[in-house]
Amino acid sequence: MAKFLAELLGCTLPDKGTPPLFECRSQTHLGLRPSSKQRPTIFGTLTNERARFDNRLDNMPQTPPFTGQLNTGSYNKNLYQTKEEGYPGLYYHDNNLVSGSLEALIHHLVPTVDYYPDRTYIFTFLLSSRLFIHPYELMSKVCQMCMEQQRLSDPQADKMRVRKIAPKILQLLTEWTETFPYDFRDERMMRSLKELTHRLASGDEVYRKAVGQMSQGLIRRLTVLSQYEEALVKINATAADRLTALKAKPQAAIQRDMLSICNDPFTVAQQLTHIELERLSYIGPEEFVQAFVQKDPLDNDKSCFSDHKKASNLEAYVEWFNRLSYLVATEICMPVKKKHRARVIEFFIDVARECFNIGNFNSLMAIISGMNMSPVSRLKKTWSKVKTAKFDILEHQMDPSSNFYNYRTALRGATQRSITANSSREKIVIPFFSLLIKDIYFLNEGCANRLQNGHVNFEKFWELAKQVSEFMTWKKVECPFEKDRKILQYLLTAPVFTEDALYLASYESEGPENNMEKDRWKSLRSTLLSRV
Repeated sequence: MAKFLAELLGCTLPDKGTPPLFECRSQTHLGLRPSSKQRPTIFGTLTNERARFDNRLDNMPQTPPFTGQLNTGSYNKNLYQTKEEGYPGLYYHDNNLVSGSLEALIHHLVPTVDYYPDRTYIFTFLLSSRLFIHPYELMSKVCQMCMEQQRLSDPQADKMRVRKIAPKILQLLTEWTETFPYDFRDERMMRSLKELTHRLASGDEVYRKAVGQMSQGLIRRLTVLSQYEEALVKINATAADRLTALKAKPQAAIQRDMLSICNDPFTVAQQLTHIELERLSYIGPEEFVQAFVQKDPLDNDKSCFSDHKKASNLEAYVEWFNRLSYLVATEICMPVKKKHRARVIEFFIDVARECFNIGNFNSLMAIISGMNMSPVSRLKKTWSKVKTAKFDILEHQMDPSSNFYNYRTALRGATQRSITANSSREKIVIPFFSLLIKDIYFLNEGCANRLQNGHVNFEKFWELAKQVSEFMTWKKVECPFEKDRKILQYLLTAPVFTEDALYLASYESEGPENNMEKDRWKSLRSTLLSRV
């Protein structure tokens, strides 16, 4: 599984000695109420990790209730039903749901005349249920239960009863379509949705209007997603064409570099933030789960989840990180003169520092990664001309020791700033994404999905949902900076060297220092230059 993760995300997992962020102990039951502990400021002290996750409860994705029809406040208490009061098969500890059979959990999702599930439960179950059942199968079961329990398929059903239950079912469907719209790219999902909404809308003009609004919103989200995916294809094609042109005329690249496009590090950091926030916004919460989907041992379907959209937007975001790292390395290795290379290094140090100030930790780490690539780090004569004090501070902030202690402290500080923000700029929190993925990976690997009795380990999925829900808050922030199309175009499509091309450029700038480097240089020259 670790190998799969590395291949999927294009990143290296920590050594086995690196402690996971989470520990899962069967005797520990995780509460659902927010902790009273305050989060630290950006340079404050660390608080208990579990208390930090409990603080995320209030940030769970929520959809406003169906206007004028449903006050869900009186129904949230149903999350704390005792085992005897609720549907058989649900188990609680200290009034918190900790496990249950899959069937019981599905029943717990479906509204009734006098019950509406807590929204934190809706988000958590819709997020995690795909580890056990296809979303289209879950939708089919929900539709079947709604129609059977509330007799929606009966034309003679009590209209008053339908009027009581319809707003709640519509609310559930609205939350599903708004928070997990990508599930509905599956035609089977859309068929079940249309069937149920047709039943709800057949008897009342108010519900017909609400169904129409929900459907239009869903179609709009899926259309925007398709447009984004098409734009990514065009961007990648343009980048490939420019790389081909560079190989045909290598000297052309010298005439155009980042500093010739923009020599203001503040502006470049802001444009990087535009790219980061846009790409973050298209990652669905379910992608964090689908990236780690394995076959459920109780599922007899041999092709489990083979037809799922897995994590394409998540992968595209990781690819952007890798591209930015290689772009930085390319910009440094490309200039012929040592003085120019040193100037480029100092420029990107300033860009990285501004990314840190903005709260854009992903671009910050990508820039640091680019500077730490071997073809760049070996340029000792170039680095001797660089004032590295600022770079040393940034490296210290992103130091991986103690499970990225310094970075996690800074991230919590940025999160606290976002919560109390007085301006849109202060709301920006862009995490070091590969580390976020690894945290979720360790949580998934460290706790079983099912208990020994076959029940779903819902305690684990509360924790998973809290982790993902904070990301959901971060990705909704709109970038406050003005776009510069020229800079954005360069960042997204400028040619980047391969690792071999970077080494060759590095050796051409500062010659090999030992026999091993000399042999590699000769090999690269004969291989790469013969292709030109």
